[in-house]
Amino acid sequence: MAKETTAQEATAKGSTAKGSTAKGTTGKTAKDRKTVTPVSDEALADATEAAAEPADDKPLWVPSPERVAGTQVAAFIAAANARHGLALKTYADLHRWSVESAADFWNLIWDDSGIKGEKGERLASDLDNMLQARFFPDARLNFAENLLPRSDDEPALIFQGEDKASLTLSWRELTDLVSRLQQAMRAEGVQVGDRVAAMMPNRPETVAIMLAAASIGAIFSSCSPDFGERGVLDRFGQIAPKLFFAIDGYWYAGKRIDNGPKVIAIAAELGCKTVIVPYLGEAEAVAAKIPEGTTLAILTAPYRAKPVTFEALPFNQPLFILYSSGTTGVPKCIVHGAGGTLLQLVKEHRLQCDLRPGERSFYFTTCGWMMWNWLIAGLANGETLLLYDGSPFHPEAGVLFDFVTREKGVMFGTSAKYIDAAHKAGLTPRESHDLSSLRLMTSTGSPLSPEGFRWVYEDVKADLHLASISGGTDIVSCFVLGDPTSPVWSGEIQAAGLGMAVDVWNDDGQSVREEKGELVCTRPFPSMPVKFWNDEGGHKYRAAYFERFDNVWHHGDFAEWTRHGGLIIHGRSDATLNPGGVRIGTAELYAQVEKIPDVLESLAIGQDWEGDVRIVLFVRLREGVTLDDALVDRIKRQIRTGASPRHVPAKIIAVADIPRTKSGKITELAVRDIVAGRSVKNQEALANPEALALYKNLPALKD
Repeated sequence: MAKETTAQEATAKGSTAKGSTAKGTTGKTAKDRKTVTPVSDEALADATEAAAEPADDKPLWVPSPERVAGTQVAAFIAAANARHGLALKTYADLHRWSVESAADFWNLIWDDSGIKGEKGERLASDLDNMLQARFFPDARLNFAENLLPRSDDEPALIFQGEDKASLTLSWRELTDLVSRLQQAMRAEGVQVGDRVAAMMPNRPETVAIMLAAASIGAIFSSCSPDFGERGVLDRFGQIAPKLFFAIDGYWYAGKRIDNGPKVIAIAAELGCKTVIVPYLGEAEAVAAKIPEGTTLAILTAPYRAKPVTFEALPFNQPLFILYSSGTTGVPKCIVHGAGGTLLQLVKEHRLQCDLRPGERSFYFTTCGWMMWNWLIAGLANGETLLLYDGSPFHPEAGVLFDFVTREKGVMFGTSAKYIDAAHKAGLTPRESHDLSSLRLMTSTGSPLSPEGFRWVYEDVKADLHLASISGGTDIVSCFVLGDPTSPVWSGEIQAAGLGMAVDVWNDDGQSVREEKGELVCTRPFPSMPVKFWNDEGGHKYRAAYFERFDNVWHHGDFAEWTRHGGLIIHGRSDATLNPGGVRIGTAELYAQVEKIPDVLESLAIGQDWEGDVRIVLFVRLREGVTLDDALVDRIKRQIRTGASPRHVPAKIIAVADIPRTKSGKITELAVRDIVAGRSVKNQEALANPEALALYKNLPALKD
């Protein structure tokens, strides 16, 4: 029989979290929480003492006691203590309770966040089985309803497209557009479970299309308009959409990019109704060349705004289809459920990022990256979202900081590669911009180097919560990310996410500390994928995450707990280097190499050589710089002293470009295949597939 926890049992329970020894914390109601300081004096003393440690082991930032006390984490601790008779004080206490009493934790997230819907009797079932576990199996809710918490004239979405376009939608205008789109979709026969696909930039219309689809119970899937024809069809061709929305074109680095011919070809293959959204003013002309083509204006013209209706659907109702990178084959279609996505992302916005209703949140992302799905969930928290489309360095290098400054952004989210590029471009936003509103900066996509951490605190803002975060498309959220109540240490991700039983295991399945191993999650969580599309029996799903360790999620990251309780990601497990049988994460090399100003970025692979593996390092250099013997020696010395002699590459080769995915991640596996003489199966997954030719048949790799 399934193991279940009911709502009544959870509310009545009063157990203390395992390992918690603190006593006497007074719980408060939601109205009183701001006056509660559930973080212990001992923890604050430890943070203060840490700040006084030697310069080589000193946190970059420590939140003040007042700031800690005012966080939503502190308020949530008080709520947990009051409901369950606990004595939690610190984030660590809360995290421990959140994984040991998962049903109670996620139940409190639902209530404390004001989730709209019917929770049902059971909170969870089968939590001892990762593949069979279910959260809120009786619940009914609608994702879109929760992302439209208001309908007033305050801004909901503020868009900027380089220096070519800008648009603001109020909550009322957004709701009205969703209403008209919903009516149009219903008229086109869109029903629960149908797919709605969008090849769109990060514009307000894209958000409205997603919300309209979700309100009906359709499944939304998106990619960015820079994807090639084959890349789009490899994704959307698998899911057979009922409606296909596409932009007529876009701007990038000041250039006008006409999307028309590509959209026409894709629409012919998909064979469904295609709706062209205007950006370049060519929507009518493009739609006219598609047999079932129309424009957004024509599609919605017959309908007046009226109250949006929301289908009440099961907790695991498919909501999004996201895709693996596809660099080693046709992308896997990862299906995410409405309830798990909602709870997980609301938790991350509120507790991990400490964002509040009315605050303005920015993430530099495209609609082909899961961070877009992450960002739009901020609407459920009542945030105003800042949307940007285009080059992050056009018309000038500081354009993203211009946008955040002008719109008084509280959060600036970006990639580690952007931070590194801004650093090497010599940007000093601390001097050039008024960042008084900025409280949080987040970084993801790849590990953020210690130099990136230091640049943020030295050249962006000293009193800032910098959160390096990591998770992925697989869970549409994060395993490890920010903790607004704790210090930030250079090069480290602060903490495991609340409700996430994250650990690092060695090859024998043993938990290890201050030792590299595999990132795992040992207990279920709500945002696990519902399934893979077209995966009858779930064989591909199980193979992706559960083959390595029984009943434990194996994420594929090479990671390490630090002595501060934080985490370092050393790169993807399948890209680790193995010279002499010693596993080395690629991020360890990049952190050292990219300290050298003449190196803009780097990529490392393991090349099979004489019965072993040798490290080959490719470097893209600053303009005008040559890879001479002196620079080679400098790079090797930096790696030897900063990492170890084992990390020193056997070969260092200069290249003009480094291949990367559409979301900006470098692709070690594709380069490794090219160097080994193997073909790269799906080059459409790359933003710059032409770069692969630079690595083919290199004479330097033949000796």
